[in-house]
Amino acid sequence: MNILIVAATELEISPFMKTNKKADILITGIGVPATVFHLAKNLMKKKYDLVIQAGIGGTFTDSLNLGEVVLIKKDTFADLGISEKGNFKTLFEENFIKKNDFPYQDGWLVNHTIGLDKNTLPWVNSVTVNTITDNPIQIKNIQQQFSAQVESMEGAAFHYVCIEQKTIFLQMRSISNIVGERDKTKWKIENSIENLNIELFKFIKSL
Repeated sequence: MNILIVAATELEISPFMKTNKKADILITGIGVPATVFHLAKNLMKKKYDLVIQAGIGGTFTDSLNLGEVVLIKKDTFADLGISEKGNFKTLFEENFIKKNDFPYQDGWLVNHTIGLDKNTLPWVNSVTVNTITDNPIQIKNIQQQFSAQVESMEGAAFHYVCIEQKTIFLQMRSISNIVGERDKTKWKIENSIENLNIELFKFIKSL
């Protein structure tokens, strides 16, 4: 089975990289542009049976614990749109893109690869942003508009490329922080990376 593990930084999957003998590794760099470019370039050169994005992310909800690992069912670009007079509208709301234009489904980039989760991790929804912020108004607006549980800077880009390339994929995230909390002493980066890699190892071994 040809497997590709994708991460924004080496830090996030460094434990897996040290002993991995089963999968190819792609470190894209942080953010949407880097993810789109490097992942698309890679998938155009080689066909994979499964592509997994592994990384840490923030959560909007206290229903997820710091250090908890989840799978992302659907993702979208939360700040791709128009901000006018203090109000933000997506490109879908402004009719620049139709909500069901491929690869979107009702405005989301949906993973239909149900059944790959052999570790029974929870499936949640996520949004992708280009700017991490501690602005409570912006955070509240994102929560109200998208009702997502998780936030990252690469997830929707990963979904977008994989759906376009008709590649089976899985986005795995470990919760490192509460969205908006900029006091890094309250983040659980080491713990979230450790748990992420434990689940990644388990999943790869189960294939």
